[in-house]
Parts: sequence; structure tokens; C-alpha cells
Amino acid sequence: MITLYGVAISNYYNKIKWALMEKEIAFIEELVVPSQNEAVLKRSPLGKVPFIKTNEGYLSESQAILEYLEDAFPENPLYPADPFERGKCREFIQHIELNVELIARRLYSEALFGGSVLQETKDEVRQKVEAGLTGLAKLMKLSPYALGSQFSAADVVAWPHLQLVGFATQKIYGQNLVVEHIPGIEAYIALIESRPYAKQVGNDRAAALAAFFAKK
Repeated sequence: MITLYGVAISNYYNKIKWALMEKEIAFIEELVVPSQNEAVLKRSPLGKVPFIKTNEGYLSESQAILEYLEDAFPENPLYPADPFERGKCREFIQHIELNVELIARRLYSEALFGGSVLQETKDEVRQKVEAGLTGLAKLMKLSPYALGSQFSAADVVAWPHLQLVGFATQKIYGQNLVVEHIPGIEAYIALIESRPYAKQVGNDRAAALAAFFAKK
């Protein structure tokens, strides 16, 4: 039995939760917030979430977790069998996380949590996110899934990240930069959200967000 630790408002947590569900891997969830508490640091070296508990021990970093799940539970694969197509899937994931989401998260303190981001930072982030999305559009096929006719790990990663980036850029710039730079992305998001497990993850995220803001 896998234990998934983290919070359902996290796009990286939801990436792993959704992967577990699509692969039909039995798991339980345990609420843990990012922390420098020693009990958390023993299980996640930087106190980050998500992390998981396996029979062999703890594992952190969402992409390492995703690939572990694929290797340890080969049923219901999320990666293509062909080596090159598998590589393209990894390329896509690395691009979206390093060149889009990681940059856009500099906006989240203001877009999501009521903080303030310097205009200089907003300008820099916009330029880099737009460049990242332009590159991502070249990799996405949307026929109908991110990389072709088969649902894959690329979709498991794209949906939670692009939703959040789109929301954050709409809040900060008054424009959803994801929609502007990736033609057809709205139909793609609707397709993904028609999947039962995506609906469940989305509903759980909405409930977690409501509870989070109710405490503020």
C-alpha cells in the first residue's frame, strides 16, 4: 500500500494522486504541509510535498515518484513502450515543469495567497512564461491528448500545471497566457476533465481550496 503525503491544493500532489488513480494503484492519503519539522525532513529531505511511503521506504520529488510508480507497477502504463516516444514524453514533462510552471510559480504568492509580487518580477515572468508556452505548443499534438491518440504521463502532468498557470496569469495580467499561446487548449482541458479520475481529483482540490481559504 502506497501512502501519499501532501496537500490537495498542490498541483504536484495532484499529479501523483491522479497517476496513482489512473494506474489503479491502492493508496491512502495523509495530510502533510511543507515543513522544516524534523519528522517531515526525515521523510522528505527539503521538507517538500508530495512524498510517498513504499514498502522499501520514502521517496520525494514528484517526477521521481511518477517514474517509480511506472517501474514498480507496470500495469496500466502511463509512458509509451517505444523508447523514442517515451523520451518525447519525458522531454514534454521536463519542458512544462522547468520552462513554464517553475517560472510561473513566482506569481502564486499574489495570484493565490494575497501576497504581493514586484512589477519587475511580473514583467520578467511574463516574458519567460510566454517563451516557455510557445515552446510547449510546438511539442503538444492535442490529437486529442497532449502527445497524440493515447492518454499518457504527459497529460497527468499537463492538466494540473496548465490549469494553475492559466489561472495565475489571468489574475496577474488579465490574460490567460496558456490559452493565448496554445491553440486548442480549452477543448483539451474539457476532454481531460471528462475523465472520472480527473473529476475526482478536481473536486478534492476544490474542497481543499475552500477549506484553506476558510481558515484565512
